[in-house]
Amino acid sequence: MTLQGTPGYNTILTWLSAGGRQPFAFQEEAWAHIAAGRSGLVNAPTGCGKTFSVFLGSLINFINQHPDDYRIRTNNGLQLLWISPLRALAKDIGRAMEEVIAELGMRWRVGIRNGDTDLSERQKQKRKMPEVLIITPESLHLLLAQKGYQEVFKPLKIIAVDEWHELLGSKRGVQVELAISRIVGVKEGNCTVVGISATIGNLEQARDVLLASLQRYRQQRVDWDFIVRANIHKNIHVESIFPDEIEKYPWAGHLGLKLILKVLPILEHSRTTLIFINTRGMSERWYQSLLDVSPDLAGAIALHHGSVDMALRNWVEEALHEGKLKAVVTTASLDLGVDFRPVEMVIQVGSPKGVARFLQRAGRSGHQPGEVSKIFFLPTHSLELMEAAALKSAMKIGLIESREPMMLCFDVLIQYLSTLAISEGFLPDELFTELKSTYCYADMTEDEWNEILHFITAGGAALHQYDEFKKVEVMPDGLFKINSRRIAMRHRLHIGTIVSDAMLKVRFVTGGYIGVIEEYFISRLSPGDVFTLAGRNLEFVMIKDMTALVRKSNAKKAIVPSWNGGRMPLSANLGMMLRKKLDEAAEMLLSPDKPTDIELKILQPLFELQSRLSYMPRENELLIEQIETRDGFHLFVYPFEGRLVHEAMAALLAYRISRVTPISFSFAMNDYGFELLSDQPIPIDDTNVYELFSPNDLTADIQRSVNSAEMARRKFRDIAVIGGLIFQGYPGEHKKTRHLQSSASLLFNVFTEYDPDNLLIRQAYNEVMDQQMEEVRLRNMLERIQQGKVVLRWPRQLTPFCFPLKVDSMREDLSSEKLEDRVKKMQAQLR
Repeated sequence: MTLQGTPGYNTILTWLSAGGRQPFAFQEEAWAHIAAGRSGLVNAPTGCGKTFSVFLGSLINFINQHPDDYRIRTNNGLQLLWISPLRALAKDIGRAMEEVIAELGMRWRVGIRNGDTDLSERQKQKRKMPEVLIITPESLHLLLAQKGYQEVFKPLKIIAVDEWHELLGSKRGVQVELAISRIVGVKEGNCTVVGISATIGNLEQARDVLLASLQRYRQQRVDWDFIVRANIHKNIHVESIFPDEIEKYPWAGHLGLKLILKVLPILEHSRTTLIFINTRGMSERWYQSLLDVSPDLAGAIALHHGSVDMALRNWVEEALHEGKLKAVVTTASLDLGVDFRPVEMVIQVGSPKGVARFLQRAGRSGHQPGEVSKIFFLPTHSLELMEAAALKSAMKIGLIESREPMMLCFDVLIQYLSTLAISEGFLPDELFTELKSTYCYADMTEDEWNEILHFITAGGAALHQYDEFKKVEVMPDGLFKINSRRIAMRHRLHIGTIVSDAMLKVRFVTGGYIGVIEEYFISRLSPGDVFTLAGRNLEFVMIKDMTALVRKSNAKKAIVPSWNGGRMPLSANLGMMLRKKLDEAAEMLLSPDKPTDIELKILQPLFELQSRLSYMPRENELLIEQIETRDGFHLFVYPFEGRLVHEAMAALLAYRISRVTPISFSFAMNDYGFELLSDQPIPIDDTNVYELFSPNDLTADIQRSVNSAEMARRKFRDIAVIGGLIFQGYPGEHKKTRHLQSSASLLFNVFTEYDPDNLLIRQAYNEVMDQQMEEVRLRNMLERIQQGKVVLRWPRQLTPFCFPLKVDSMREDLSSEKLEDRVKKMQAQLR
């Protein structure tokens, strides 16, 4: 079908021309595909008209179908379903759509459906659906839980999934897959699905995941699925903020706030600036510190993160939109979407740990076609400048991370089956075919499907004696249905896949409360392990009633807790670029006149000291340093693969060494490497190093090296909540985390004993390996080490590379002031 010359195209073109605008080539390409009834993916940078590439396409279609009366037609039913991951995006997108509709003189209505939508608005939508419905994945599943939902979708022409790159690779993305499969089933394939995505490394796969359900309605695939790439080069200007003096012995976290005076001129010279901080705690400190050094900013700057009250967040977003604020200090909560046109500048404090995230944040400034996005990189310690150089190079060659889709999420499936069972019910054979058409459940076997059905109707092999797990009834005609109003109501209250992190109280066995710590961290400990909290060394005894019981310890060595806020690991792509930059830095020391990144030039004194005291590793080399201090024998290893991989590798290496000789260790890790510390010499040398870093028997060794059963037990809590095995309480009487954890723990024990092959238990272990241990990446790293060269060095003192790791291992023992004093003394001694 030719788009040009059609009534819809001409109408939109005339409207654009009246405003002095014209469509981008990628928008016209998308409109043509939509007009031809094809499904696909639109890929464009932030601020380049992605929304209009789909929304105006749906208007063109409607006008083409009703050229004579499109302005006066009302009550057309749902035409465009717009799925958006963020509530904050909905208002902004809805506002933009309503402006277009009004200027075209059409009678279309735009509705919003999410957790903030009040009851009267929802009832109004139920009686008369708007033509456009902007909805979150959770609210879409709530719509599927209503009786008669099929009628809602009958007139539907287009499903648009905004920010698909954000949803892909999460259980919310799986929710979207399932909802699309159901709607496409209702429509018997007569529906167009279009995803809108920023650039990621696996765009083709992202499209295939989104459109998988449509395949069974097509005779052949040729010419059906499109990817429209907006070849608009978004100019991004990256500038690093340099400290006046480079510390040759760097350490994490302290440098950022010391550079705060260098931030003030940037705020002064731009209309509005977004300051991105990686953790909520640090964003609070930055906000306060900016007011301390510049009191006249009071009222002109604001704070925005996930723990801030929603009403206040909404106010900040409105004020940003209207250009009333000079600066906003924020975390990932403003990564996405909202069209903040006044933002002229972005400051990234600390490494964003990934190329895609950095691009996304940079794109928040210059949020209009043709404008330059400006972003400053402010390091929190000097070695992070190497990451700035790596980010620039990665952006130049377009090396952007992939988002791997999730597979066989049985917890989400169990929740979805209950959703369908409380509305119209389902017939298992028909639904199995539909589920197999999705990407997530394509590999599900009939045995697994039958186990799921047995589980929701009879409680499965382990819970068949408990009526509360027999939620779904099989009707005489074979329909699977939930008839209990109580079960239906409880289910509707907890549709969704976002489960908050849990904190555990820490108490002495003898009584006395010490503080709270993330269960993520505690789950990795075995009885007898020593960790630090509130400046004390504590020996972990056991978890009882979801409280970690401990006793005082005089051990010198202890594990430093890793807090979830700081758990954002270095991406594989950025790690690879960092190793390339190391190579360039080593080359620079040999040929000082060779042109290189300014960040590497600034770091030259640090690299020279590293080279003099130890060694500068090349791209294909793994450096291992062994150093003896008053604390004991240290082994420092530098794979540059990110905190999570290093955490797993440290445990693995400790386990493998302990098989050779009885020895105990404490660990510390950062994104560049890890440390093992022992009170006796660590037996690593040329004869055994390759064997210790071997990928052979990796899975079994990982499971033996960490408390994998305890980690799976923790994972199982989220799975049990999503799968509806645990009721989280009615609104206003949220059940204590303790209750959730103890219930989940009890279920985990029951399954492990009476149904060890249970699908949800299997899923818990798989998620531990894939997400917490990053097994695939760990294996790739070990294979890379086998093919490269391991360099062993025995420096006589701490080196610039190992210094941040040494400081991290002291961090929990000391207050921040004492830590700074201690570090200054150490630096002075080393000089």
